[in-house]
Amino acid sequence: MTHESSYKDKKVITIGVVRELTGLTERQIRYYEERKLIFPDRTSGGSRKYSFTDIELLMEIAEKIEDGVQTFEIRKEMVRKKKKEDEATLRKKMLQGQINAQFGIRKI
Repeated sequence: MTHESSYKDKKVITIGVVRELTGLTERQIRYYEERKLIFPDRTSGGSRKYSFTDIELLMEIAEKIEDGVQTFEIRKEMVRKKKKEDEATLRKKMLQGQINAQFGIRKI
């Protein structure tokens, strides 16, 4: 599911605000980035920028860490979830293509 135009996915929030909203330290947030669990954008000056979706993800990660789940296990789960989402998107596009072909609908 993609939300490119959604406000939730716009990377506009600084690490300081993320820290306040999540209760995580800047060190924890950077660590999750190092472990490839979160992917902030960078400004031309190098500052990290996060989205509301990133904040939600950070909260999920923090809960799992609290429950004793290791970062590599979280990463594996994220990769599996992304693969499933990609497969579902591809399946949907293929079905839409078949429907369009059946009814003679062409995309412009």
